[in-house]
Amino acid sequence: MKPICIKCQRFYKCIKTGIYFLEGMPKGNNVQPGTIEAEKWVPYKLWSGDLFECAGCGSQTIVGVGRAALSEHFEPEFKHLVADLGATFQVNDC
Repeated sequence: MKPICIKCQRFYKCIKTGIYFLEGMPKGNNVQPGTIEAEKWVPYKLWSGDLFECAGCGSQTIVGVGRAALSEHFEPEFKHLVADLGATFQVNDC
């Protein structure tokens, strides 16, 4: 079943399959998640999922993410994959 928008009572529609994104890790302790202290987060893992959007309110969500990351920051190909796949969106939370 597709994700459901609670606000609009509608199904989300898939607008892009195979979206690549980063999971961030904090540079230090007590770093705020999200965009509050975004400059204190660095790329940690590379993931792939599907981007869905609510046609009612425009809310977006990523679903269909695999159980394992495509690559992690310590692996030699990490930066190359991030660049080649165009992963620019980063989740700053853990």
